[in-house]
Order: sequence, then C-alpha cells, then structure tokens
Amino acid sequence: MLQSFLLNCSTWRESCLVVKTRRSHTWICEPFHTFSFPFLLSFVTFISRKDSTQSNSLPLFHALSPLFLQTNKHRMRTDYLKQNFPFTHRNIFLKLLLTFFFIGLAFRILFFHSLSSQISPVLESPFPQKVTLSQPHNPPQPSSLSQPVSDPPLVLEHVPEPPPFLERVPEPPPVLDYVSETEDQLSPTESEQCDYFNGDWVRNPSGPAYTNESCDLIEPPQNCLKNGRPDREFLYWRWAPRQCDLPQLDPQRFLNMMRNKAWALIGDSISRNHVQSLLCILSKVEQPVLVYHDEEYKSKRWTFPSYNFSISVIWSPFLVEAAIFEDINGVSSSEVELHLDKLDSKWTDQYLDFDYIIISTGKWFLKSAIYYENDTILGCHSCPGRNLTELGFNFAYRKALKFVMNFIVSSNHKGMIFFRTFTADHFENGEWFSGGTCNRTAPIKEGEMEMKYLNQMLRDIELDEVGKAASEASKKGVNFKLVDFSALSQLRPDGHPGPYRQFQPFAKDKKAHVQNDCLHWCLPGPIDTWNDIIMEMVMKKG
Repeated sequence: MLQSFLLNCSTWRESCLVVKTRRSHTWICEPFHTFSFPFLLSFVTFISRKDSTQSNSLPLFHALSPLFLQTNKHRMRTDYLKQNFPFTHRNIFLKLLLTFFFIGLAFRILFFHSLSSQISPVLESPFPQKVTLSQPHNPPQPSSLSQPVSDPPLVLEHVPEPPPFLERVPEPPPVLDYVSETEDQLSPTESEQCDYFNGDWVRNPSGPAYTNESCDLIEPPQNCLKNGRPDREFLYWRWAPRQCDLPQLDPQRFLNMMRNKAWALIGDSISRNHVQSLLCILSKVEQPVLVYHDEEYKSKRWTFPSYNFSISVIWSPFLVEAAIFEDINGVSSSEVELHLDKLDSKWTDQYLDFDYIIISTGKWFLKSAIYYENDTILGCHSCPGRNLTELGFNFAYRKALKFVMNFIVSSNHKGMIFFRTFTADHFENGEWFSGGTCNRTAPIKEGEMEMKYLNQMLRDIELDEVGKAASEASKKGVNFKLVDFSALSQLRPDGHPGPYRQFQPFAKDKKAHVQNDCLHWCLPGPIDTWNDIIMEMVMKKG
C-alpha cells in the first residue's frame, strides 16, 4: 500500500513543506518525486527506531499531511485516494507509519539546517586553486542509497583553524636578487648603475690570481708569505657586490684593450702597493719592463712592449707642494711644510700624458705640518712649541682637495680619471708607534670594528669634496669617477703584513717585540679586489 502511494505521488506538483519549531521556520521546496521508495523507507525505518517515543509525532503528522494531499493540475479525486488509501482513524498502524515518515523527514531537514550554521566560515569562502580533501576519520558505512549531486557537502564535527581537510597551498617563494641572462649583458650606461662598493666578502676556494712565487715584483715589506706569515686563510676571499657580478680581472683582455695607452697611479705608498698588485696580475700574460725610477725608487714606470702599454706610479703623498723632512725609516726631523695653493708638479706636469689616472691621498695629512698660502704661514697642525695658530689637519685636507679638484675639473682631460678614497689602518691595542698589532686571520662583519674618528673625518671630507667635483666634471665633459674602497677595506683587518713586514721576524726570538704594519696590504691580498673593480668599470665604459 505504501509503495502504491509513493508511486502515485510522482504526478504531484512541487510543494513547499513548512516545519515550525521553537527556533525557526524551515522551508523546503522540492519535487516529491525525487524521493525514491528505498530512500523514504530507510527514513521511516530510521525514525521508527529513533523517534518512536516522541510525544509530538501525531500533531506533527496532522500539521504536515495536508501538504502532501494537495493535487496536481489534473486534480486527483478524493474518492481515488479513499479507494486506494483507506487510511482512517481506525487504521492506527498506517497512521503511525506515516507519522514516523514525516517526523523523519522533518528531522532530516532540521538536522541539516542546524548543522549548516555551525560550519566554519572557511568552508563558505572560496577555496584555493589547489586543495585536497582528506577522508574523515570515521567514514560512513556503505549504503545502498545513491547520493544526488545536490546533496550538502560532507559535514565535519569540528573544523580547526586551518581546516584539517585542506592542504595548505604553499606561498610562492620569495623573489631573489639575481642577474638574469638579459641583465648579464648590460650596456655601458646600465653597468655604471651597479654599486660595486656595497657588498660582502665571500669564500673563494680558487684563491688569488697570482702568488708570491709567480710574481717577482712584490716589494719585501708586502711579501708576507715569503716573510714567514703562517696562515693562508686571508687569501681565499673575494668581494661580491650585492647588485651585480664582479669578475676577476682578465689580464689578456685588459692588455688587448690597453694597446698604446698609458696609466698612472698618483699618491703615497698605498698607491705603490696598489700598482704592485696590478703588475702581478698582468705579468701572467707578459712580464713588465722597468724603464724609469727616481733616485729613491718611489716613482717608477713599466712598459709592456708587446702592447705599447705603460704603467707609472708617481710619488706625491699630499698632491700639493710639500717639503718633507724624514729619513728612509719615516722618522721626521721637522714638521712638513705644506703649500695649500700649489699643486705638486711631479704629477701635474705629466697629467695630460696619461689616458687613465688613479689619484689618492689622505693619511699623510695627519702628520705634523705647517701650512702656507701665498708663501705665507697660515697656521699648523700639531706643532707644540711654535707660536702658530692650530688649524687642524681637516682644514688643510679640505683646502688641498678643493685645489686638486678644481684642477681636474678645469683641465679638459679627455681620458678617464679616478679618485680613490684612502684606506684606514687596523692597528689594535695601540698605534704603529705604541705597539699596535693586527693579528686577525679572517674578514670581519660590517659594524664589528668601527672606523677610527680621525679616519672617518678624512673620508667624510673626501666624499664631500670629490662628490661635488665629480658632479661638476660631468657637466664639463670630464670623465671623473670616485672609487670608494674605504668601507670594503675596513672589513679586512686580516690583510695586513703585521709583524711580517720583515723577513722571519720571530726566527730568533718567538717573543720578540716587532713593529707591525697594519696599513699596507699583503700581496696577494684584499688589495687585488681594487683592480677587479676599477678594471671592470673601465671595461664597461670602453
């Protein structure tokens, strides 16, 4: 009988079922013919077990039954219902059976409605592009019921944050700074935008470009390994700019580019140290020939005959005219006499003869000196016992640099000119004259060792005056560049000769008191990087 009732119901229109509870009204509009007999029978059986004791079954049946007795557009006759469905008040069994069915249907609707409001909002938000739904811990038992596509999604009893059934899609990896294939082929203008002086010292397993054995141009005070320095770690580092790659200087390529050219390095003993490094690198291709030196061997010139290329070093520690009174060991007998309004003719007379020039100064201005202008004494620096105005080294350094910069900017030189910032010393536990040492064997991190106050003053003056001159030079078509090696060199206290400025200083006495050199650089050593940077700038420009 029940089966006949359900089959005839397939001709009914869609009806809306309203279930009223204390909490809410639930509406369900659905064609009743979508409920198959096995589906309804399972609910009747389920509810008969679970809810047969409910006291409101009969009233609920009376409230719901009229909705199911509405006819379709063909208006099914009431007598047909009576003939086929003789359910009267006397047929208690059928009443209870239908009551349980409607209660079960209402329970199903209310149960889903109440749980749907408890599901985490995460499920209501759009899913990521890729998710994986894991199986629940207690999967339902297999059933003969086929679930239609419109069934509600699987409901979880608890949805933590984030939901356990969602596989978190990993965030995209951070964008890394790298040099792409297109960036590796920069035009000269683009390459100049790279800050070669902002970077880090990184491990270089390949080691230096030359050794003290392969190069015989290293002067004894910088030949640290020959002099007995025991450690080698300081040789296996290279400078790595953060914005670009810095290749090691290619001597063959460089010499090919420098045919019929002339270089000059002008300054103090650090410039001499610098030129030795460059010569050692280039000697891998051709041995340079010394063609000139002054009486004290402080100014020299070498040539590379196969390339008609020359490199000169010109001794001019102040760049302005100076009378220096000290012996070969650097012991002064009187203050330096410094003419702040006269350039040193040793370099100015040859200035236009060079295609490339690297100029530097700085450290010598810390010496005791008397300052002149128009052949008249202006004052002095560190001259106790003299009745002179103490002007300070910073006064003289700024004034001398201004004069040098004016000469460069107005010279109309057609070559390429660099001004190299001075490099600070790394004396610790004293100064050069008071037992200072430099015993470190590896680079330091930025900020680990602060630059000394006087050294910082010198550098600030350089950055100020040279920066203004470079800007003015560009307006006049003079190719003038600042190369600031102070910061990167500050991180290499391990690169100095220390006690090994002398040959085997501890051979006779391991506790011997030896004066340290914490200003100049071992060769090979960190100073080789200077050539890598300058030559890369030249190559890109050329």
